[in-house]
Order: sequence, then structure tokens, then C-alpha cells
Amino acid sequence: MQQISTVAGLKNAIQLLEVEQDIKGQQLKEQLVLTYESLRPVNIVRNTLKEIFSSSSLVDNLSGNAVGMTSGFLIRKLFIGKSGNIFKKLLGSVLQFGISRVIAENTELIKSVGHKLLQYFFGEKSESL
Repeated sequence: MQQISTVAGLKNAIQLLEVEQDIKGQQLKEQLVLTYESLRPVNIVRNTLKEIFSSSSLVDNLSGNAVGMTSGFLIRKLFIGKSGNIFKKLLGSVLQFGISRVIAENTELIKSVGHKLLQYFFGEKSESL
């Protein structure tokens, strides 16, 4: 900064510093409002959910796991039925775990096979002579 040798120069420098202080004070207030809004619990939850559901791999994993668990549960219920046999229940639980894991790990393969089967049974058939 250059040296100020006159009263007018000093007053001018003071005015410039006051304007700069006002601008920085306003920016600080705006940043405080933004920070306050972003730290509100509702906004934290909203932003977290947006991040979770915008991640397609996470949604695919969750849907695959849900399908796997549901399939395993249904297989177990079909296998056990209303049986009171402890060994059958134990085998049903192992079967449920295995089926759930296989389906959850191979959802893309299962989707593509299911899509091909639907096309085969319900798709347009080409005529061949």
C-alpha cells in the first residue's frame, strides 16, 4: 500500500476500507444464512436422501437385496409349509440364506434371463417356412 501524505488521501483511504468492510460483512452474513440452512436437520436428511437415491449402484444393490431376501423367504415358506420338524426348519433357513445370496449377487443375470423368457413367450413371433 502506498503512503498517504494528505488529509484528503487519508479520508479517501478510510472510505475505501469502510466500503470493503461493508461488502465483506454482507458476504459473511449471506454465508452464515446458507450455512444455517444447510445445517438444519430437515435439510441434512433431504440432502442425504437425494445423494442416496441419485446413486444408481446403491439403488440397484438395495433392490437386488430386497428381491433376494423376498425370494428366499418365499422359498423357505414353500419348503417348510406348516411343518413342525426342527430339521426341516433348519434346512429351510439354510435354503433361504443360500437362495437370497445367489439372487442378490446375480440380479443382472436373472433380469436378462427373465427378459429373454418374456420375449420368448409373449414377444412377436417371426414366421419361418
